[in-house]
Amino acid sequence: MHTWIWILILIVVALASAAAGFYGARKYMENYLKKNPPINEDQLRAMMLQMGQKPSQRKLHQMMNAMQQNANKK
Repeated sequence: MHTWIWILILIVVALASAAAGFYGARKYMENYLKKNPPINEDQLRAMMLQMGQKPSQRKLHQMMNAMQQNANKK
């Protein structure tokens, strides 16, 4: 087989591997972030206390729901 055919095959395999790796990593991170959201109610409560607000359970639920709806839109 000619050398240029081997080089062409290597380039095609490298591009296919890069594309598969990118989409695989992207899918993995999306699933990871769905299962482990970057912020939870305890963290939100701590942030509100640091800002000098006394968080009620109702307000925490409203903020969490708003964040989830915003995440679902994207």
